[in-house]
Amino acid sequence: MFGLADALRPEYEAVVSSGLVLQIDCPDLPLTHRMKYLAGDVDPMKIAARNIEAINIAIAGLPAHRVRIHLCWGNYAGPHTDDVEVKALFPVLRNLKARGLSFEAANPRHAHEWSDWEHADLADDMVLIPGVIDSVSNFVEHPRLVGERISRFVDIVGADRVIAGADCGFGTFATGNVQVFPSIVWAKLRALREGAEIASKA
Repeated sequence: MFGLADALRPEYEAVVSSGLVLQIDCPDLPLTHRMKYLAGDVDPMKIAARNIEAINIAIAGLPAHRVRIHLCWGNYAGPHTDDVEVKALFPVLRNLKARGLSFEAANPRHAHEWSDWEHADLADDMVLIPGVIDSVSNFVEHPRLVGERISRFVDIVGADRVIAGADCGFGTFATGNVQVFPSIVWAKLRALREGAEIASKA
C-alpha cells in the first residue's frame, strides 16, 4: 500500500501542477469491511486508517485545498443494508490531509446521516461536498429538496465550506449498461443548479 502511495505521488503532483484539483476516489474506506484483504487484515477501521495514511503519503507536499477524496458505498442500485454508517469513519477522516471531502448524501440508505456531520469534528478548513442528487435513480429530485439538502450542511459548517455535488459518477461501470438515461442525468444536473440557487437565497 505504501509502495503504491510512493509510486502515485508524481502522478498526483502532475495533476495538481497542471492546475487541476485532484480527486482520489476512495470507495475502499466505506466498503473496507466488504473488500477482500489479506487474511491478517481483519479490523476494518485499522485498514481504513492505514489507507488514509497512504493517501497522506501520496499527497505529501501538495496544497491540501487542491486535493479532495470521494467516499462511496458502491454506485449501484441495491439494498445497502450492510453499509457502514458514515459516523464510524469520522475518527480516521480527522487524520486526512486533503481538504475536500466528497460523499454520498442523497443515497436513501445514507440521506439521514446529514445530522451526523454536526459531530464529525473535522478540521475547520475541510470543505464538504455532499451528494445532493442520487446517481443510480431515474427519479429527478425536486430543486426544493436539493436546496434543503444543501442548506442542512450549510447550517452545520457554513456556506463557504459546502459545495453541492452528485453522489457519484453517472457512468462508473464499463459494462455498457446505462443506469440513468442521459436525458435524465441532464435533468438531475439542472435540479442541482436550481437547488443551489434556492439554497444560496435562504
